[in-house]
Amino acid sequence: QVHLVESGGGLVQAGGSLRLSCAASGVTFTRYTMGWFRQAPGKEREFVGARRWTGTTHYRDSVKGRFTISKDGATNTLYLQMNSLEPEDTAVYYCAADAGGILSTIRDPNTYENWGQGTQVTVSL
Repeated sequence: QVHLVESGGGLVQAGGSLRLSCAASGVTFTRYTMGWFRQAPGKEREFVGARRWTGTTHYRDSVKGRFTISKDGATNTLYLQMNSLEPEDTAVYYCAADAGGILSTIRDPNTYENWGQGTQVTVSL
C-alpha cells in the first residue's frame, strides 16, 4: 500500500527558498514515476515536475532553473528544492506516485493513483 506524506511548506518572502519533502512508503523509485503538483485557490491542479522511474526529471517551464527534484533512496524520500520563489508559486503542493508511467502522461494528474495530503507554500512580496 502506497502512502505519501509531504512536509516542508511554509511562508517565505519572494526570492527565498524552501525544500519540500515527500516521505514515500510502498514505493520503489526505480518502478514509480513521482510527481509534484500544486493547486492555488480557484485554480486547477497543475504539474510542477516529476522524476520518472528511469531517473530523468521533467519540469513545467515556469519553474525550470528554479526548482529541482531529487530523491534519497535510503530513506525513500522525494524532495522538491524551490529557489527564487515568486508570489505566483503560492499554492498547496502535492506529491503523487504512478506505478511505471510513460513520458507523455507525466503532466496529467489523472495519471497518478496515489496522492499525499499536501503542504501549503505561501510566498509573500
